[in-house]
This record gives sequence, C-alpha cells and structure tokens, in this order.
Amino acid sequence: MNSLFPKEKIIFDLPDAEIEYYSSFFDLARANELFEKLKAEIPWQQDNITVFGKTHPQPRLTALFGNEGKSYGYSNIVMQPHHWNPLLMFIKDEIETIAQENFTTVLLNYYRDGKDSNGWHADNERELGRNPVIASVSFGAERSFHLQHNTLKDQKLKINLEHGSLLIMRGTTQHFWKHQIPKTAKDIGPRINLTFRIIK
Repeated sequence: MNSLFPKEKIIFDLPDAEIEYYSSFFDLARANELFEKLKAEIPWQQDNITVFGKTHPQPRLTALFGNEGKSYGYSNIVMQPHHWNPLLMFIKDEIETIAQENFTTVLLNYYRDGKDSNGWHADNERELGRNPVIASVSFGAERSFHLQHNTLKDQKLKINLEHGSLLIMRGTTQHFWKHQIPKTAKDIGPRINLTFRIIK
C-alpha cells in the first residue's frame, strides 16, 4: 500500500484548542476498502456502561488494540487490548506521518446506524497524560461531531466527519472542551471511527 500524501489541512480558530481536519485523508477507493476490512476483521464487542446509576448496553460496538498489554479505562469500562494487526498498522503509520506522534493505542467505535452514539465527554483520562494528542479517522456514513467549551458557552463547533477523513486534537483541547457524536433520526448507514492515542 502506497502513502497518499500530501494532504489538505483545515485548522479551526478556537480558544484553548488545537484542532485540524483533513477531509480526504484517504481517497474514496482506499476508504471503501478499509471500511469493509475493518467491519469484517475487527473483533467487535458491546460492553455495559453505567450512567447516573443505571447500567445499559453501550450504544455502539468497540474494540481496543495497543502495545504491551496496556489497558484503557473510561466510564467504568476497562478494556484489554488486542495485538496490532497489519490493517491497523497501515492506518497507524499513515496517521503518524501527519500527526508526528507515535501512538500506542487505538480505540475503535462501530456506529451501526443513527441510533448509535457517543455522549458528551473529553479524552482526559489519567493514563493519557497532560495535553494528549487524539487522532480520529472516520469511515462510512458521515456523522456530525459536536464540540463545546467547558466554560465559554458561546464557543461551539460542529464538524461533519466525512468518509476517509482525519481529525486531530492537540494541546489543551481535552482539558477545556468536550465532544460528542449525537444520535440522529436520519436513515444512515454504519460508521467506523478509530481514535489513536498515547497511553503513558
């Protein structure tokens, strides 16, 4: 597989955040190929999540891959990583060339339809350290990604995450902003999202 650089970059002018977006990080043919392989080859799982004292199935499927058996925990869920496979290593290498980071872990999310979602949160878990870099690549149906500043309530942003796109969040973003993928009543197909990160 050949590298697909250079890429066109959009930088958003936001307080307390460093966010860049590449709408066509992978071209259509490659994005289609990767989406089908991810859907078929990843060992997807559905964990239970507890919110406000109530436990229910997480509204999406997930998987974790990473280095040296380092677990990753969020929302009272602790995931154990699978070993990297060639498919994920290819995607990881492409993203690291742009991000200039060496990611240790990827959390994968499979949104089966518009009813699957990811509520307001920040990727600020202790094991990610200070000012974590999060690189998020999307395949499949386009979904709306919402961002909101924690204290400056007029500071909001919506990004339509396109098939084959890459979003990178750096600096203090996770400390000052939260984000979500809300449910939608639209009749849309599945989406697979990979969020690369570094566990300290």
